[in-house]
Amino acid sequence: MPDTTATDTTTARLVVVGSLNVDSTSYVEHFPAPGETVESTGFAVALGGKGTNQAVAAHLAGVETRLIARIGDDSSGDFALQTLTELGIPTLGVGRLPGVTTGVAQITVVASGENTVIVTAGANGLLAPEFGPADTAAIAGAELVLSQGEIPAATVEALAATAAAAGTRFVLNLAPPIAIDPAALAGCDPLVVNEHEARAVGLVPDAAAEDGADLSIERWRQLAASAVAEGRCASLVITLGSAGAVAADAAGSWHKQAPRVTPVDTTGAGDCFTGTLAAFLAEGRGLADATGLAAAAGALSVQARGTVGSYAGRDAVLAFAAEHGLTEKR
Repeated sequence: MPDTTATDTTTARLVVVGSLNVDSTSYVEHFPAPGETVESTGFAVALGGKGTNQAVAAHLAGVETRLIARIGDDSSGDFALQTLTELGIPTLGVGRLPGVTTGVAQITVVASGENTVIVTAGANGLLAPEFGPADTAAIAGAELVLSQGEIPAATVEALAATAAAAGTRFVLNLAPPIAIDPAALAGCDPLVVNEHEARAVGLVPDAAAEDGADLSIERWRQLAASAVAEGRCASLVITLGSAGAVAADAAGSWHKQAPRVTPVDTTGAGDCFTGTLAAFLAEGRGLADATGLAAAAGALSVQARGTVGSYAGRDAVLAFAAEHGLTEKR
């Protein structure tokens, strides 16, 4: 598996190990029914993948970020490298695999801002659990390492073990939900899921009674606190869409309400939230403070079309969070 060079001594406060896709997005008035053809009102090709989206969000939040990912040797891979360079994201950890296609996401966005996404893993599925010397050194030298469910489970588990051995904080966004060894989940600080993923991985007990139910914010806080108390993860963040997020760790639990905005495109908003959360945790902020800032970043992102192109910079996020009472005074 391609690895960054052994002579690379670049350090980063945050390392993201995850997926890299090229997104093709169509904008339509409504989702097509089976067999129906609808006309697009707009089309865009852009950088995507949960790992890459989160790395860009963290970079824009002002934290030095390194991305470890895999792409193919096709034109989409060329586009990805060029775009990462333009965004200021180092590409030393992005390996190219010969004869393999770069990951692709086909996205449809309707007038309300909701979206559907179909992902073809491509090279992301070949991000193997063996990390080379430079990648291992980068993980060991970071304050925090972040991953997601768009790469093989074995790689996520190996990353959790590598981070634990190095004493590096491990954050996992279990999206999409995949089967991960409970021992790896126990070390997540935090584990980040949305309400649907929380149900899928069993964080909501008695699923027959509560699945599909409109749970109260207080109930979500209780569920998050219980998961931490049971040792299922070191801390937990559950995102709740326009209701913001709840978070829990050994010190307590919190709810951070997302600012009320009119959504234009929700694509990548969860990734913006998670990347921003990881960035502010990596610079030493507490979980409650970082969650509030992440909620602000996510709310800003849904007000424009696209994924990484809709993400705001650090100053805008801090100002918006302060305006809505989502950050602690420092």
